[in-house]
Amino acid sequence: MFSVTMRPVLSLIVLCTLALPALALPAPMSEDELAEKSDLVALVRVLSVTCTSVSKDPKTGQILPGYLAKLQVLETKKGDAKRGDDVLVTWRTVPKGALGPWAVAYYPGEEVWTHLTKRSGGVTYASTWWNAKGEPVKEPETEDLPVQIGYTSGMRGRPATP
Repeated sequence: MFSVTMRPVLSLIVLCTLALPALALPAPMSEDELAEKSDLVALVRVLSVTCTSVSKDPKTGQILPGYLAKLQVLETKKGDAKRGDDVLVTWRTVPKGALGPWAVAYYPGEEVWTHLTKRSGGVTYASTWWNAKGEPVKEPETEDLPVQIGYTSGMRGRPATP
């Protein structure tokens, strides 16, 4: 009865449904590609995370904090940072449920292999890609990050330099 006229519509619905996950994130980079595009590949310990900005997303109205994490280098595979050096990484939270944008967050106490690129000006780093951070070698002490400018979440007692 409606099979001939509904077939194109149903096909379009199925195609759109299957395509949605593809819009969510770009393909992950391989380990080799991450290493090639990164300025620093290192095992790091997250010492602290500070909220440095808060903005309102114009589309969703969500409050989106920006962060600065202080990471201590434990081991380096690529880059100038040496064991015991501190590096700074920045990121901005993305709206919940957004298709496409991504952010890599760091949490106090976490020890993790990560791939970083130096930001222009050369003072801070950013994650190379959405899969730039590996599985934690040591789980974070907390995943609660501050949402007010100037507030910091840090490790309980800074460990001695390795």
